[in-house]
Amino acid sequence: MTIDYEQFFADKVGDLKSEGRYRVFTDLERQVGRFPRATNHRAGGPAEITVWCSNDYLGMGQHPLVLQAMHDALDTTGAGAGGTRNISGTNHFHVLLEEELADLHGKPAALVFGSGYVANLTTLSTIGSLLPNSIIFSDELNHNSMVAGIRHSRTDKKIFKHNDVDDLERMLKEVDPDRPKIIAFESVYSMDGDIGKIEAFCDLADKYGALTFIDEVHAVGMYGLRGAGVAEREGLMDRIDIIQGTLAKAFGVVGGYITGSEAMCDFVRSYGDGFIFSSSMPPAVAAGALASVKHLKEHNEIREQHQERAETLKRRFAEAGIPVMPSESHVVPVLVGDPVLCKQASDELLSDYGIYVQPINYPTVPRGTERLRFTPTPLHDDAMMDDLIKAMTSIWSRLGLKAAA
Repeated sequence: MTIDYEQFFADKVGDLKSEGRYRVFTDLERQVGRFPRATNHRAGGPAEITVWCSNDYLGMGQHPLVLQAMHDALDTTGAGAGGTRNISGTNHFHVLLEEELADLHGKPAALVFGSGYVANLTTLSTIGSLLPNSIIFSDELNHNSMVAGIRHSRTDKKIFKHNDVDDLERMLKEVDPDRPKIIAFESVYSMDGDIGKIEAFCDLADKYGALTFIDEVHAVGMYGLRGAGVAEREGLMDRIDIIQGTLAKAFGVVGGYITGSEAMCDFVRSYGDGFIFSSSMPPAVAAGALASVKHLKEHNEIREQHQERAETLKRRFAEAGIPVMPSESHVVPVLVGDPVLCKQASDELLSDYGIYVQPINYPTVPRGTERLRFTPTPLHDDAMMDDLIKAMTSIWSRLGLKAAA
């Protein structure tokens, strides 16, 4: 029997549509100097909207210093880097960026990747596969890139309950004390906005002889006096063996990285397939990221403004009866609890009010916890917030969605 491949593909997409989980991309054009305003090209013609769900958390993707650094590098070095880092693809901006990131996290070395996803996947899979008889302990809500890295390592793994220190210790006790161990977790969990038990996990790592691996992608640039993340804010960076971060969120460009010891970074550089066989970051991108990291190290006031905006939006949602979910961070999730209604609310906010916020459905979050995820920036002013509250109140009433208890 011959398989109808095209029908198979269409049927699988149809399954997503029937569940209300099919994703439709909005065709956006960001407006330089007017962030968070953008032009929507899928509205029956160009229409201006306000973006409320960008991971460019601080608007650095449009900061004049970042743009100028990229223009200058493009004029002096050209577009591409010329290959992988091993084959003519190491540019001086890569070296400078790695030095800056190592300094940011107080580590001897850093290694830059094309994305945070590749940084996680490559680092965890490389260490896990080559460290003899190792076992990785992973928080159950770790990002897909960490899960993929652990899976590709083909080493043993144990999944502990989210942020559950007791559950992790129970598992550690069951393992041979001499066996190599890695505890992998995040700082800010981006869908719920809660924060990992960093100090407690470090204590367990000391007690049971484990390496610590932290994903700070939703925290770098935004927490700590210099923007090194939650571990910096809590004075714990020196206790983390491997700190992974991104250049695509608060730093506003693209790329990922790890920081740690010189030996560890050199090991991943030398053995990691995802690093060895990937073309290197364009020099202009590295230059923009370098300018962003340098700027945010010296401007803590931007982080303070960001936190104020997030706390203000949480308060205003609560006062309006909108069911904002508990969050310890800048992430502001609003519970809908139904995939179809979640997408409908998102669609109507965009079409009727010019407000863009993406629906977050399964498998990104568990079924029944579908939500709208807002990420206010320092550039979302009070007038924009007024418009958002009015629109959300109207949508909640129109769709008969549950109000806050």
